[in-house]
Amino acid sequence: MIVALDATPLTVPTGGIRRYTLELARALACGHPRDEYWLVSDQPFGVPENAPSNLRAADPPRTAVARKWWVWGLQQEMMRRRVEVFHGTDFSVPYLPLRPSVMTLHDLSPWLNAAWQPESARIRRRTPLLLRLGLATLVITPSEAIRRAAMDRFHLSADRVVAIALAASAHFQPAPAARGNFFLFVGTLEPRKNLPRLIEAWREVRRTHAVELVIAGRARADFPPIAEEPGLRMLGAVPESDLAALYSSALAVVYPSLYEGFGLPVLEAMQCGALVVTSRDPAIVEVSSDAAVHVDAADARELAQVLEEIAAAPEKFEDFRQRAIERARSFSWTRTAERTREVYAEARRIFRR
Repeated sequence: MIVALDATPLTVPTGGIRRYTLELARALACGHPRDEYWLVSDQPFGVPENAPSNLRAADPPRTAVARKWWVWGLQQEMMRRRVEVFHGTDFSVPYLPLRPSVMTLHDLSPWLNAAWQPESARIRRRTPLLLRLGLATLVITPSEAIRRAAMDRFHLSADRVVAIALAASAHFQPAPAARGNFFLFVGTLEPRKNLPRLIEAWREVRRTHAVELVIAGRARADFPPIAEEPGLRMLGAVPESDLAALYSSALAVVYPSLYEGFGLPVLEAMQCGALVVTSRDPAIVEVSSDAAVHVDAADARELAQVLEEIAAAPEKFEDFRQRAIERARSFSWTRTAERTREVYAEARRIFRR
């Protein structure tokens, strides 16, 4: 099978959709060496390091006609590579249904709150039309929670939408690091991550416990700067190779997101054996189950109370760490890739009918 994957998410340095695209492409190529996988985009992107020989990157378009990407340039590229299936890894598929296509719908945040995704106006307009016209042969969501929400919002039939869980990279493992006296947040700094409420809750805990708050992640352009204050450390974007040690040494990893399609940092932290405190968002609960402490994301007082209990007696929460590791074993990129390739095969079968 020859598959093209939209590599546009690889044009940004960090983020969950970038991670999804990169890890999925690599796992597909490793698991199916007879297939060809092409990463395609109308923008320059970083080629994955140590990629299998059957995972290749196409050059960005060079002519004015080819730069009309979704109308013409992408079709030219796929004809040149004899592509059989297109995978839109970021809410999009081609406008002309010349071959089967699969769209990954990561969440419904662009439609739930425009302030969460101010740069997603094009997605808000285009994706519902693509779905309504049936241009996506099949749709993948990262959780059952998003699958049900997508079916309701876009009136999709159940046999057209498949939930396939993501996974944490294999290098996220418990690190032999000393336990630190800090709470940790990891993720893109953006409005729905609920950081002002996290900081408010941490300040309450800091009245009685000298615990720090460490925030690691790339700040999105629309995210207002966070003022410096004692005990608050802003690390910015942290190299992925350093994250396992951070997760492993934190007193707790706190991820009080208002809304998620999956919540990849939660699973990464769990795979490192971290104590995770997170929201009751349906997708996050689906991923973490009983291996994390769940709080109401809108209630800073409840969050502060849980964090204060952890700071006062962390040993009472030790069982969550082992449960987290056990729960994380349920996820792997190999399994994600296998199920995704099954969707490709099904999309081909449907398209030929």
